[in-house]
Formats: sequence, structure tokens, C-alpha cells
Amino acid sequence: MSALAPSPLAIVDAEPLPRQEEVLTDAALAFVAELHRLFTPRRDELLARRGERRAEIARTSTLDFLPETAAIREDDSWKVAPAPAALNDRRVEITGPTDRKMTINALNSGARVWLADFEDASAPTWENVILGQLNLTDAYERRIDFTDERSGKSYALKGADELATVVMRPRGWHLDERHLQVDGKPVPGALVDFGLYFFHNAKRLIELGKGPYFYLPKTESYLEARLWNDIFVFAQDYVGIPQGTVRATVLIETITAAYQMEEILYELRDHASGLNAGRWDYLFSIVKNFRDGGSKFVLPDRNLVTMTAPFMRAYTELLVRTCHKRGAHAIGGMAAFIPSRKDAEVNKVAFEKVKNDKDREAGDGFDGSWVAHPDLVPIAMKSFDAVLGEKPNQKDRLREDVNVAPGDLIAIDSLDAKPTYDGLVNAVQVGIRYIEAWLRGLGAVAIFNLMEDAATAEISRSQIWQWINAGVVFETGQTATADLAREVAAAELDAIRAEIGDEAFAAGKWQQAHDLLLQVSLDADYADFLTLPAYEQLR
Repeated sequence: MSALAPSPLAIVDAEPLPRQEEVLTDAALAFVAELHRLFTPRRDELLARRGERRAEIARTSTLDFLPETAAIREDDSWKVAPAPAALNDRRVEITGPTDRKMTINALNSGARVWLADFEDASAPTWENVILGQLNLTDAYERRIDFTDERSGKSYALKGADELATVVMRPRGWHLDERHLQVDGKPVPGALVDFGLYFFHNAKRLIELGKGPYFYLPKTESYLEARLWNDIFVFAQDYVGIPQGTVRATVLIETITAAYQMEEILYELRDHASGLNAGRWDYLFSIVKNFRDGGSKFVLPDRNLVTMTAPFMRAYTELLVRTCHKRGAHAIGGMAAFIPSRKDAEVNKVAFEKVKNDKDREAGDGFDGSWVAHPDLVPIAMKSFDAVLGEKPNQKDRLREDVNVAPGDLIAIDSLDAKPTYDGLVNAVQVGIRYIEAWLRGLGAVAIFNLMEDAATAEISRSQIWQWINAGVVFETGQTATADLAREVAAAELDAIRAEIGDEAFAAGKWQQAHDLLLQVSLDADYADFLTLPAYEQLR
């Protein structure tokens, strides 16, 4: 451990929380401050590079595999580090925020992995950031059992050998943590989330036969993966654990990262565990990057863009081939359905869709896949069991039949579906309902029987923006305009008030959510991330 110096880190404008001193120790804050000092300048440079890359796409309306890294792609000799035992079988992974109840339910769910989410499924209130850390440590110490005051139901962990392995997801590089500052400058949320978790739990996890495992979100380039790798090397030396103990799975959820999958694995190769196909953020990234590329880049309703769309199929098949070529796990997308407690027929239809989706992923060579609810774990497990049997994964399936050309990944116009008026209504409905919950501190929200997170709101507002700016004409004959979006949003606000009553409406943040959705959907200057203006309003 490095010699401890007084931390220059200041806690700013944050109400004290019960037991926060267990998380915000002097030693932990000193570690986070050192991460900030060493790595935030590079983070800032990489965010600026994102802007340059986006400007280049605006000029050319195309992307290609990078010529400067061709040697890495052509060198067949390198592989990522072998998977540790705790991460070798990942056939079903459950995702969700780190509140106390979810922590217990996810660990007990029967899934092999729990993605403990400080990112899209968690609104970054001070309470969620700090108490989420506390809940994870309490789980590792087996002191997390509790009784829900409202329902009277008790929650307790199962035996250690029945619990899911935790893979923690910190915030993306673009988000800051305003409550922790050095010389008046906020620390990146990613360094806060990673730093506090790693500092408190790395050695504890090794003692439990596991390790500090991470999902890395919103990555846009191999240089961003290199930054994470340098952070891992520094952090392991700092706390005195062997190099290579950290394992990272990178979400390929941006269109630019899809062209750099091998390079991303190469940069992280001593710490790489796999890649994941994240659907909604991927579509959001396509809209964001190609928003001025003309009609051929206009996406139809989000629910019409299935994983069997040609350009989505190119993306997922390339991911499986890339991972297996390099000895990494390929993890499939999310089954977001939330079972109904009232409608068995809805469940029957949805469960069949989930089964078909997971059957397809297992058949395509994925080593595992995501679900959002414990009831979906057995369905996904059955799909992967049928293909894997006793094998922990199918990395030996190299998928050398896959050949993806650069244009295949952005062939949006290969899809016959078109935007519809109902799609506009759904985008407005989901956008308002999700943002309202987010502003109240909830990041994972059940809306219309689907578990939605921040990626949902991003694709919703991006599609509204894109359709208006492209002058899309719906099947009703109506043209997508700002006035039409305002009309739909006003009608939705009235419908919500009628649905929940005046008192509940007044107690919520509905008008605020409505206004924010329209702001980011209608502004001529497209906001890079909805969560940036939303964070300014989060209290």
C-alpha cells in the first residue's frame, strides 16, 4: 500500500448518510484522489477526441476498420488472459441496481453473474452512489439480510456456493460526480465508482475465491480501453494484489467501438474477460453519430429493430467471432420483459419471445446472455444448457464462417421497417415516464412490462430528434415536427394525470420530465447524453 497522504478530496453539497464513513474513509478518498490526479487529464483528452471523431463522421457519413491498427487484427498469435474460475461459466447474467433488496435477489437469482449496476440502471444520487457501495460490501460480509418495512417480507442470502458472481459496472467516462471534488473540479463518476469498490473489496473478493470484476460501459475507442487498462495496473499495485487479478468485460454499445473490438480486447488483454452486445445504447450511438447522414440512417421504431435486422446481425456475429478468436467470452443482449402478476397470457407470449431470443444467441455461439428479472433466469438457462451441456462456454466455436464488411455494420437501410406514429407516441410515453422516475432517484423502471434504463430514454429522445430533423412522414400522413411532438407529449401528461390522480401527479416530477424530454428531443443542438442535463436537475 502506498504511503497515506491527506486526501485533497472534498465532499461537496452532500447530506451525510448513515454509515457513509465506512465507505468514505481517509484511505479510500486518498486512493480516489490519486486516480483523479493521474487519469482525469487523459479522460478529458479522450472526451475531446470523441467530439473530433463525431465531426469526422458528420463529414464522411461512414466508418471503417482502422488502418493504423491492422497489424493487431492480422496477428493471430495473441489471446486474452484465461478466464478465472468464477467467470468461466457465464451462461446467464442478471442486471440491476445495487439497492439492498435487488442485491439480495440478484445474488440469489440462480444466474451465474450479477451485473451490479452503478450506471444506466442507477440514477446517480449521492444516496445511490454511496449506499450502493455499502450494500455490496455488506453482501460480501454476509450482513445484508433485512426485512422490508412496508411488506414485512424478509430477505436473506443463500449459501455462498449458490450466489452469482458480481461484475460491477461503474458510470461512463462522460459523467462527473459533483459531490466529490479536487480544487473545485468534480471527479469523474467512473473513477469514484471503480475506486471506492476496488479499494474496499479487491482483497476481500480474492479471499472469497473471486476477484474485482468490471463491466466497462459506453466505450468508444481502443484508447479508452487503454486508459482503463492503465488504471487497473496502477490500482493493483497500489493495494498490493497480483497483476491480472482484475477482469473487465467491455460493452460494445457504441458504433465506433464495433469497428475496434479486437483492438479493445488487445489493450485489455491481461485483464479482458469478454465483450457484450448492448442493444439500445448501440442504436442510440448510431443515431447520435449519423444523425446528419440523411434518410438512409433513419431508424424505424425501436421495437421494430430486432437483433435479426441485417446490420444488428452483422454486429452480433462479428462480436462472437472476435471474442472466440481471442479467447474471450461473448455475452448476448438483454431480455427486458418484466412478468405480469395479473396477466398469464401476456407472460406466455413474452416468455416464448425470450426463449426464441436466447435460443438464437446460444445457437449463434454466445457464451451467455442477460436478463432483467429473476423469473427469466430459468428460461435463459434452459436455452444455454441445451447448447452448452456441461461445458462452461463455447469459446471453441470460432465462427470462421462470419465475414463482416465495414458497410454491413451501418447498413441501416437494409431494414424494411419505417418509423410509425405509434412509435413516436411510445418514444414520448417511455421517455417521460422513465425520466420522471430517474429524477426521483430510480434508474431501473418497469414501464409497459419492460425493464427500462437510461439507454431506453436515450434511444427514445434520439429517435424523436432524428425523425423530426429528417422530416419523416408517418403512415398516418402526419409529418414528424416539433409541434407534433409537443402535442403528443401534452396528451401523455394529461393521460398520466388521469391514470394516477392529481395528488400523485403533483407529488411526482412529471412536468419536469416532460420539459426535459422535449428539451433534448427538440433542441437543434443535439445533447451528447440526456443524463448530462438531467444530472443538473437530480437532487
